[in-house]
Amino acid sequence: MKITYFLVFLIGGLLFACAPNQETQKLEKLPYFDLKGFMDLELGKLDGDSVLKTTEINREQQIADLPYTSKDWKEEFAFFYEADINVASLATAYSTRTTPDQLIHELLPDAKGKVKEISIRYVQNYPSWITFKIKDENLFYSSTTLGELYMNQATGKIDQYEIETTQKVLFLSPNHIKISGIIH
Repeated sequence: MKITYFLVFLIGGLLFACAPNQETQKLEKLPYFDLKGFMDLELGKLDGDSVLKTTEINREQQIADLPYTSKDWKEEFAFFYEADINVASLATAYSTRTTPDQLIHELLPDAKGKVKEISIRYVQNYPSWITFKIKDENLFYSSTTLGELYMNQATGKIDQYEIETTQKVLFLSPNHIKISGIIH
């Protein structure tokens, strides 16, 4: 009998603990543009699409026309996922400016974070152009990455993108990598 009461109490407690309350729902609201969620949504539309991809590494260029799977797209846009700033440790690290067609998140001067800026331009209340800047440096290494993506307003899909990074290790020449793609 005691075991039955204990099980009912335990199951009831678990059910009550798992039910969302208002405080939990408030915490789920993201303080900044949901870049990760946006990328998940948009990359889902690209499965099986091809890309005319140009890769330039230290001025050596290669061009290829490649079909991509969902996994390939996620790897291709890894820097966009890295640029998502919706983590608890950065909740107050960015200032936000808006204009009628643009949203800009900039890292505050005293805050620590690799993502320095994210800018989103809107057309008809939907992102049409996204840029970011990531900068990481220490005594021996520095890296700067710039990313851009453009939406095709007619198709509602990502149209083209560019990711450019420069890496410098102490006592070595810098590496410059530029990847651009036109999706078709």
